[in-house]
This record gives sequence, structure tokens and C-alpha cells, in this order.
Amino acid sequence: MNPVELKTAVGSGLLSFPVTHFDESLQFNEAAYRGHVEWLAGYDASVLFAAGGTGEFFSLSPSEIPTVIRAAKASAGKTPIISGTGYGTALAVEIAKGAEKAGADGLLLLPPYLMFAEQEGLIAHVKAVCSAVGIGVIVYNRDNAVLTADSIARLCDECPNLIGFKDGVGDVDKVIEITAKIGDRLVYVGGMPTHEVYAQAYFAAGVTTYSSAVFNFVPRLAQTFYSALRSGNQATVDQILKEFFFPFVALRNRKKGYAVSIIKAGLDVIGRDAGPVRPPLTNLTAEERALLDRIVRASNADKQAA
Repeated sequence: MNPVELKTAVGSGLLSFPVTHFDESLQFNEAAYRGHVEWLAGYDASVLFAAGGTGEFFSLSPSEIPTVIRAAKASAGKTPIISGTGYGTALAVEIAKGAEKAGADGLLLLPPYLMFAEQEGLIAHVKAVCSAVGIGVIVYNRDNAVLTADSIARLCDECPNLIGFKDGVGDVDKVIEITAKIGDRLVYVGGMPTHEVYAQAYFAAGVTTYSSAVFNFVPRLAQTFYSALRSGNQATVDQILKEFFFPFVALRNRKKGYAVSIIKAGLDVIGRDAGPVRPPLTNLTAEERALLDRIVRASNADKQAA
């Protein structure tokens, strides 16, 4: 898929990040992962991001990422697969090349490791990754990698295969500045943790798609919410927020790292075990898992998971 085609696909509907399955010894469980990606591909996600944030990119070795990408590509049917890449520039380029060789349709450039940097350094980082591959690249504004509108405009001029901007900062005024300045040169993706609770504000800013982590275990509910949002069905949006997303977020916020851990727990709740998270993340406690089970069933989200 060329960058222009990928840009169109990303903007055409709901996106999601499959978790990465591990066995009890914390090794990649390829068979279970393939089954999960195949299952998700049946629920009309426009694009799936393999080895992304929810897929524990940060806990995978560079040599594991191509294996994950090949497994996703083999199982996703016609659904495009975007790979995560990141860390320092040299490592991000190495991972990007490996993912492209493994068949990834595009890349999501996650923030660099540890260091904060000036705009010139961030521009050089993004440009190096874009220049290293022929596939489309989406840059993720988050944490220690926050590009300004002017920096993004410059990158658009210098990197033809930069196709998208994903925001995980939550400063909607800055997002509006970026979308107004750049226009349709990029596709814009919402990337806040459990983005559904922010989606209405982002829609007003011109960001009309987002990545849904809960799609992993309640894909029908995720699509119902997205469709209601796009069609202006406020009653359905409010109902799902109150019955599912608000209590879900309250549980997620109990401990650091639970934005990923709670998704794997959700799969366990519906009988589709994805295995444990890798350190330094921690799994939900038995009490927290039971509470998640009650949230899922009280909102009838479990019926959306079949």
C-alpha cells in the first residue's frame, strides 16, 4: 500500500492497536496473536497498528517486531497494518526498515527514549525515519516529542511520505492550530488513552478518527460508539460513556501502566486470554479484574464482544 492509499485508509474509519500476546514465560505467543488479529479484522477497523503502544512496543526487542508484523499481515486479510517504531533515531530507523521488510503498510513513530529535545532535533529525528523507508509515516505527538505547527509544516514540505499526525497531548487549541495550518496534507488521529472520552472535543478540532484500545475486547461496542459519534447520535454517545467508558477509565487510572494492562484483562474477561503484560507493566489484581468484569457486564458490553 503506497502512502497516499494508506492515508485514505487511516482516515476512513475507526482504528485499533491489537495487544501482543505472551505466554506465561513472557514469550511471544504467535498462534494466539494471529487468532486475535484475524478476529479483530472481522469488525471493520480501517487500520490495525501492530507492535504499537497497546501492543507493548516498549517491551519488545527490535528483533521481535518484524515477527509480530509478519504475523499480523498474515492474519489481517485486507486490513492494513501499521508498525510501531521509536527510541533514538538510529534504532528507530533500524526498526522502521525491519518493519517495512516484514510487510508493514506504514509506521507510527513513537516518542524517542528518555530525552527531551528542541524542535530542530525532533525534526531531524522524524526526517531520518521518513527518509529511511518508502512506506507512509504517522508522527505521534506525545510526552517528550511535541512538534509545533511550524515544525510539522516543515516536515510536510521535506517528507513526502509523512501522511499523518496523531495527538496524545490533549491540548485541543494546539491541535486546532495544526489542523488549520496543515489542512488535508495530513490525516489526523486522536491518540489519548481511552480516546473515546475525548473524542467529541477532538471532532470539533477536525480530528475525526482515533485509535480505540477497547476495540481489542469489545469491538462491536467500540464501533457502535464511533458510529453514534460520527452521526451525531448524542443519546447513544452519552449512554455508552456513562455505562462503560467513565467507570472503565476510573479503574484504568488506579495505577500507572494500566492503560495497557486493563486491555489484556478485558480480553481475559470475555474469554480470549492474551497472556500477561511484560515488566515493567503489572497485571490487574484479582479484585480489579472482577471489577472490570462487572463493568463489562453491567453495560452489556460483553454482548458486544461476541
